[in-house]
Amino acid sequence: MRAFLIGIFTVFCGSAATKAQDVYLSVPENNIFNRTEFTSVPTRVMTNANRTNWDYAFLGLLPIAPTFTSVSGPNFTHSSSSFTLPGSTLLWQLESMGGQLPSTGLSGYLPGFQSFSTSAIKWFEPPSTSLGGGFNRGNINFTFKIPASQFTANAFRAGNYSMDITQNYNDFTPHNFKTILAIPSSIRWITNSLTKYIEISSLNDYRNTSMRVWDLGNTEIAHTVDFNFWAKAASTNIQFTSSKGVPGTRNIASIKLGSNGSTLTTKALSADFQNFSAANFSVIAGNRNSFIPDLHVSAEDFKNYFFEAGTYTFELNLNARSTDNSINSLQNMAVQLKVLPLSEITIPSSGRNVNFNFNTAAHYTDGQSQMIPNQIMLSNNENFELYVKSDENYFKKGGLQTDINSNILQIGIDGSSVNVPLSKIPQKILFNGTPVLDRGLNVRYTIPPAGAQSLVGKENTTYSINVYYSFTAI
Repeated sequence: MRAFLIGIFTVFCGSAATKAQDVYLSVPENNIFNRTEFTSVPTRVMTNANRTNWDYAFLGLLPIAPTFTSVSGPNFTHSSSSFTLPGSTLLWQLESMGGQLPSTGLSGYLPGFQSFSTSAIKWFEPPSTSLGGGFNRGNINFTFKIPASQFTANAFRAGNYSMDITQNYNDFTPHNFKTILAIPSSIRWITNSLTKYIEISSLNDYRNTSMRVWDLGNTEIAHTVDFNFWAKAASTNIQFTSSKGVPGTRNIASIKLGSNGSTLTTKALSADFQNFSAANFSVIAGNRNSFIPDLHVSAEDFKNYFFEAGTYTFELNLNARSTDNSINSLQNMAVQLKVLPLSEITIPSSGRNVNFNFNTAAHYTDGQSQMIPNQIMLSNNENFELYVKSDENYFKKGGLQTDINSNILQIGIDGSSVNVPLSKIPQKILFNGTPVLDRGLNVRYTIPPAGAQSLVGKENTTYSINVYYSFTAI
């Protein structure tokens, strides 16, 4: 009885020692994300402790090929979900038995790379007779491969995918084992610019009543876990430096973050992280999600807060965070909005001619004055001064210079007490103007009594002079 129990104990211990060992293949994230072929190092699948030759049936004439068969179905199954990978994902080939390949004499051969199947797949074709040679005792190693095309075609989700395999040689251990593909949990930014430069070079941008939208370029994120897209600004303020070097700030909330399409929810930026995902970014075939984030500014805010010439800068902190918050990947982007110095003076066609008619005595004795409403429409995104000048120091008659001096005409702006005599030298008529868009100015033209009286005795005809308006930034 004691001997019998010892025998049973020995058998059980031996069984425990040779219990199925799983083939565990850890797939690097670089191969998954870069979609490059994965090839394992020689990996022990089974052990042969005793035999050195193949099995042959029918009086040793027909070789019995060693085979693998999937007993869990045609696909690799994810351990914690219903996701699968096709059996064709993983290829394998015998690498060695006991340190070297078996003999292929007398029509034996090594099959190429194959995949597991619910049918028996030969992993070596023994020689046609036992005289063709055998193999060494020891580890039976295989090389495993996942082609690049499989990384493009399939979604590799973090976790373990397994397939149950059985083999047909009883002397090789284990007889049954799992082949496991271990996929790491990872998120990685593939493409996203680290800077975004926006330049405003036209006043028409501020006249546009539509939302201003600037895309931040294509963003591509590789991942093996579902994630959400979080973002915030590094500060509550946008830093501003005027074209003259004067610092200032703007509220970051005037800028919203969204996307080209419905991928992201449009929200105002803040200094706190917010989830901008309209829905989770799920692991998809190829393990990459791409989208285009946008910056949005309303037409009114754009005109009110980003009109002044200068540079507006802020930093975005972007974060691809797994839905269970276990891992994340950060990316920062510096945004610079450059508003060039812009100015414009326009005079409507109805206000291009100012006519003084002298046909009564009072016109000569008292002089004349005219106010031209909204004669000048001006825009300037810098602090400025407005100047007026003539092209000549004298009025002309029929294109010829006369002796009527230009300074008999005085020009000023409604609301200002300044009237300047017209001359070829620019004269300031508006002081300390602040940035403004499409501001209409009422212009006052005056010929005072002294100037009017100097016209007495002049030929009855038309005299003209050109008047020019210009800006100077301050």
